[in-house]
Amino acid sequence: MPLRVYNTMSGEKELFKPLEDGKVGMYACGPTVYDVCHIGHARATTVFDVIARYLCYSGFDVTYVRNITDIDDKIIKKANEEKVLWSEIAERYTKEFWEDMSALGNLPPSIEPKATEYIPNMHKLIQTLIDKGFAYAVEGDVYFAVRKFASYGRLSKRNMDELISGARVEVDERKNDPLDFALWKSSKPGEPWWESPWGNGRPGWHIECSAMTMKNLGQTFDIHGGGKDLIFPHHENEIAQSEAATGKTFARYWLHNGFVTINHEKMAKSLGNFFTIKEVLKVYHSEVLRFFLLTTHYRNPIDYSDTALNDAKTGLSKFYSTFKRVDEITVNSGGDLKPSPTTESEKAAFEIFKGLSGKIEEAMDDDFNTAQAIGYMFDALKLINRLCDEGSYSIMSYGRNIVAGLGNRLFGLFAATPEEFFKTAEAKAALGISGDEISRLIEERAGAKISKEFKRADEIRNTLLEKGIILEDGPKGTTWKVKG
Repeated sequence: MPLRVYNTMSGEKELFKPLEDGKVGMYACGPTVYDVCHIGHARATTVFDVIARYLCYSGFDVTYVRNITDIDDKIIKKANEEKVLWSEIAERYTKEFWEDMSALGNLPPSIEPKATEYIPNMHKLIQTLIDKGFAYAVEGDVYFAVRKFASYGRLSKRNMDELISGARVEVDERKNDPLDFALWKSSKPGEPWWESPWGNGRPGWHIECSAMTMKNLGQTFDIHGGGKDLIFPHHENEIAQSEAATGKTFARYWLHNGFVTINHEKMAKSLGNFFTIKEVLKVYHSEVLRFFLLTTHYRNPIDYSDTALNDAKTGLSKFYSTFKRVDEITVNSGGDLKPSPTTESEKAAFEIFKGLSGKIEEAMDDDFNTAQAIGYMFDALKLINRLCDEGSYSIMSYGRNIVAGLGNRLFGLFAATPEEFFKTAEAKAALGISGDEISRLIEERAGAKISKEFKRADEIRNTLLEKGIILEDGPKGTTWKVKG
């Protein structure tokens, strides 16, 4: 069936028809590089990696753009805290991000622009908005006049009169309206700056993405993606400034992945339930995390817990165990086996394997339903094991190659040999303690400290340290990380 995608703008599934036949332009918001990435970043990047993979598989010529925000208040704050240049922070965490993406099995995008490389493009766009009466300069700052863009709020379904200044929009009495957001910020002492027609300063957050998409994908393009947390204000503001400047539709389809919770609670550093990709991958094989993320539909919320990760590990291990079984039989049979069905049962199995790609495509064409697609792969896995039991080795080997090939090409799974997977997974499991148990011990330690049982508190810290877990006490509570 033809590809249908859920468009946040319309609130419905729509037939996907690209602007130009055979080609797709897709933009997904990348990281602000001021710290290491967490599992929320893992979900967003993996979701759009798989979407890009599937569009390529479907025959489209895909230009996938994912940006890096390398100048921002948080980057400057981190640099000041460490007493280093802002560029050092940006470069350090850009490299960390690339390492995480590689570890997760995400392919590099077609283009990965950095915000600071597009300052002239931002200047041109801002000036256009000023000239058209949608923006105004005040003492070196430039603001977008939200109320002049009549359709503001249509993506997030918010009434303009009920809106308040959103995330990263600074309160400034010089603004004509509290809703107006910064396009250009005048420089403050000790901050990085670039020359501009309005004075030395740096770009606001939202203008970066508009400038980068227009340069690399044109004034109108096909897909804009990101997490649901970006719908307002970021994506709403992107639409306003872009369409005000060009008079054209900005993105034709808006795709947003759901939130990640931790044990059914919002993920937050202040709650001590904030897990980085690096922390997770020290305990679990990278494909386990990837498998976990893809077994829930991308638009639905997903709850991260040790139980969920271990379930994902069990599920993925079934595939690798079956692949190992098939490989051993194949070797013992003298090499690669060509499919030669003879019995009616073998002929039926052969047709099922031949049709597996069609079943997976059917699921993926329904708004990239990876969960259903992987369900079809599990059905095929059961059939492969039945064929092993029955001695139908040639069809068994054919099915194994079909499943592994589709899983790798579409979902970035099964990149390891079974031996490599199990060796790595066992090594990571050697820590011998679950995240739930760590949380329980942290709570017990906190109680011991309140009761002034400091000896017990120290015992808990030392016990965890012996298992490779480092506790870090801070003003907002105790967090933990795996010893490097």
